[in-house]
Amino acid sequence: QVQLVESGGGLVQAGESLRLSCAVSGRTFSNYVMGWFRQAPGKEREFVAGINWSGSRTQYTDSVKGRFTISRDNAKNTLYLQMNSLKPEDTAVYYCAARPSVMIQTRISEYDYWGQGTQVTVSS
Repeated sequence: QVQLVESGGGLVQAGESLRLSCAVSGRTFSNYVMGWFRQAPGKEREFVAGINWSGSRTQYTDSVKGRFTISRDNAKNTLYLQMNSLKPEDTAVYYCAARPSVMIQTRISEYDYWGQGTQVTVSS
């Protein structure tokens, strides 16, 4: 079993930055592809970013490219999402997720483990 706990969410103004963290426990963190997803009110959960086990490969949804950076520290069993130049449309609950694989996937169904989510609110 893998446990994921997100932190770092909050209320910021447009143009500001936040860094989300996801602490992972229970299994060998480096065995997992990790992803960040988000769900805005009234919308479906969507893929934001993914990273392979070593951090050598990343993938982003188009709307966050150039603004968000996903990274991981396997020694600390922690996943990060640095979010810069935040926009009101980035407002959502952000979830980290894990899948025991080598391939980054964007589909929710491909991820086996999920955190409880952390709220990010961006005011205009």
